[in-house]
Amino acid sequence: MKPLGIGLIGTGYMGKCHALAWNAVKTVFGDVDRPRLVHLAEASAALAEQRGSEFGFEKATADWRALIADPEVDVVSVTTPNQFHADMAIAALEAGKHVWCEKPMAPAYADAERMLKAAKASGKVAVLGYNYIQNPIMRHIKMLIDDGAIGTVNHIRVEMDEDFMADPDAFFYWKSELASGYGALDDFAVHPLSLLWYLFGHVEAVIADMVKPYADRPLKEGGRRSVENHDAANVLMRLGGGISAVLMANRSAWGRKGRIALQIFGAKGAIAYDQERMNEFELYQADGRGSEQGFRKILTAPAHQPYDRFIPAPGHGLGFNDLKIIECRELIRAISGEPSSIVTFEDGLRIEKSVHAMAQSFHERRWIEIG
Repeated sequence: MKPLGIGLIGTGYMGKCHALAWNAVKTVFGDVDRPRLVHLAEASAALAEQRGSEFGFEKATADWRALIADPEVDVVSVTTPNQFHADMAIAALEAGKHVWCEKPMAPAYADAERMLKAAKASGKVAVLGYNYIQNPIMRHIKMLIDDGAIGTVNHIRVEMDEDFMADPDAFFYWKSELASGYGALDDFAVHPLSLLWYLFGHVEAVIADMVKPYADRPLKEGGRRSVENHDAANVLMRLGGGISAVLMANRSAWGRKGRIALQIFGAKGAIAYDQERMNEFELYQADGRGSEQGFRKILTAPAHQPYDRFIPAPGHGLGFNDLKIIECRELIRAISGEPSSIVTFEDGLRIEKSVHAMAQSFHERRWIEIG
């Protein structure tokens, strides 16, 4: 198999993250050919040239369609704002390229459906950038649950909080536009939903409330603009097997930087995890004498593969970008026809369906069953 030719559309935070992953996957894992960074696209030619040089791409363009048409590109990374995902991913799939698209799929459910239809028609690999499921700790938590280490799970609580929109005087930008989606739910809460899917399967029913902490925001050019979506949400959920769950998400939570606090309660114990401390989790097992029972902290170590590919010693810790490298390796596995741990467009559409059901529930003020 020849080295994969990579195209990257978008060079912001996640674009750089993808570039780091493509650059590092051979170094970390060693068992793949080094990808060839072929073509990069940005909104302007000047920025494309600058980022192309910084990221190590051979060619740069201000025309993303030219990148997709490039016969040397085999895989397209789509890391643009949410409202552009559908057109770019569909065009890439129709051109016979594999696609690695950042979450969420698209603000409109119909566009997400079109993305899945294009993926099926193309026969190419199409995955979404849910890198939190790639954490070695999360893989170990799944193994513990599947092995019955805490008994039958009956209740889950998950909170996702950040404070990048906590300041009421922060300028209005695209994430507050309705065109970008519902707000906290699809821009944000899809991450904990991906963890729930990975550990337990898809959500079956929801009832939700959404909140606008601030009704409007200032504009750089003066004046104010109404906030068009919701920065916080609370959701009651039912999962398969009779598991009840609670999801709380807030993009305006002062002091929280990257928090996904997950508590899993079972008949014989509990597991607690916080994304801000992503290299550890706590395990409680209700066995032995009650006087010595308690949560014990477990740190990531080489035994939690593929941590060992990065660091030979326990307790040193991986980071966000390392999870993206693992995700990149899983994508290459999928392209090679090997078993892989990825969120496909099909699984991603079900996550999107859950989000749209939550929004429908909010507007109709009732429980929504998800088929």
